[in-house]
Amino acid sequence: MRRLGLAALVLLSACGSPSAATPPAASDPMSGMPMPLSHMSPAPDAVTAPGAALPGMPALLDPHDLYAADRPGQLSPAVAHDPVRVYVPDQGGDSVTVIDPATYKVLATVRVPHSPEHVVPSWDLRTLYVNSDQGNALTPIDPATGRFGKPIPVGDPYNLYFTPDGRYAMVMSEAAHQIVFRDAHTLRVVRTLPVSCDGVNHADFSPDGRYFIASCEFSGDLLKVDTAAMRLLGQQHLPATHPMPQDVKISPDGRTWYIADMHSNGVWILDGDAFTRPRFLPTGTGAHGLYVSRDSRHLYITNRGEGSISLLDFATQRLVAKWRIPGGGSPDMGGLSSDGKVLWLSGRYDDVVYAISTVDGRLLAKIPVGANPHGLCIWPQPGRYSLGHTGILR
Repeated sequence: MRRLGLAALVLLSACGSPSAATPPAASDPMSGMPMPLSHMSPAPDAVTAPGAALPGMPALLDPHDLYAADRPGQLSPAVAHDPVRVYVPDQGGDSVTVIDPATYKVLATVRVPHSPEHVVPSWDLRTLYVNSDQGNALTPIDPATGRFGKPIPVGDPYNLYFTPDGRYAMVMSEAAHQIVFRDAHTLRVVRTLPVSCDGVNHADFSPDGRYFIASCEFSGDLLKVDTAAMRLLGQQHLPATHPMPQDVKISPDGRTWYIADMHSNGVWILDGDAFTRPRFLPTGTGAHGLYVSRDSRHLYITNRGEGSISLLDFATQRLVAKWRIPGGGSPDMGGLSSDGKVLWLSGRYDDVVYAISTVDGRLLAKIPVGANPHGLCIWPQPGRYSLGHTGILR
């Protein structure tokens, strides 16, 4: 949810990139608000041929498992020596809380531009970006030192993704109804894709990187977008009374897409290639965040409205467990520890962060943070490169 006012209404109704040390100059007009499409540099002319992987995209380690590079402790040399930290954007507090996950202690609270929503790893894993949508800025963090850099002017960055070839950053400009493609090194605008849906914010990529699917939470739509051509391939409205799609995640075998729906209280299961009508699986009230286990067997689904986490078995597409937070809660966005043993989640409306054992679902810690914590990022994570959000690594 992007704003406190909207969040309150929803609750009533139902819920390589640049180095932090050398960010693009703040005076660069191209790193400010997105320009009209007529003033853009043209998108690449070549459209990736069907059946071919996106040019420049690293080859999959295992064509049968998109997450084969995410095994426990399988850290890239680029991040192997980064201090282990949990970075929590306090959307209602205009700050980021930094936690030591070994001790569950808060190490610092750092002020950032207004309304920080997510902390996102760059494609090359060397920068974490704090997305302040209403503050129109990306604040870089050097994960090797934990130092926060100077905010970079970027228009309406509610969420941030990177194309699988590492060429472009994709700013999900929710309020502007745009997906803005920027050069991943300079953050200069390359092309703006206007969208007709409302609330475009979460996404994931096909196994070959040729397309991605994005959710539009306020209008209840899904978008299918050609990555290379930067153009819309399809759009559909979810078949529910008042759908509110949130996080998007593709299965390890690359055949099935899962979309959390906070109003429908479950996940949609979609054939992304065909982009046909999806089927629905109830999981719990306020289904919101989706995370793949380090062994690629399970999908963790946060049910924000009831304070629980559902476990889906990828092989059977069935729910196999539900973990409830003692006393309830509002588990939102987060990620897994490097060893996969702890699921870290923000407690969006309880001003806390939860550490949950993935062995038995036991609550290990509840840590007070700032107001309305949102898309936290635990770092480092296994993987070779980042596709964005709070850590979609391949």
